[in-house]
Amino acid sequence: MDIDKTNLYSLEEFEENLVKDTIKDVYNALEERGYNPVNQLVGYLMSGDPGYISSHNDARKKITKIDRNKIIEVILRSYLEK
Repeated sequence: MDIDKTNLYSLEEFEENLVKDTIKDVYNALEERGYNPVNQLVGYLMSGDPGYISSHNDARKKITKIDRNKIIEVILRSYLEK
């Protein structure tokens, strides 16, 4: 490890990874509870109603901390980059 080397971190990249990790956590929590995660996430993103997201494993708390527009932006960007 080179202690003289400066590492640069992008705030945008950090936020995008946070959103992706949150989506994965919420997806897994919904799946564990027997829900269709895609349908539940779409319902939440379209309506803004957190009732679509289970509170299991704090999934609802996690996803409501992130702006829905940011979630959609990250999903769309990930889709278009592939």
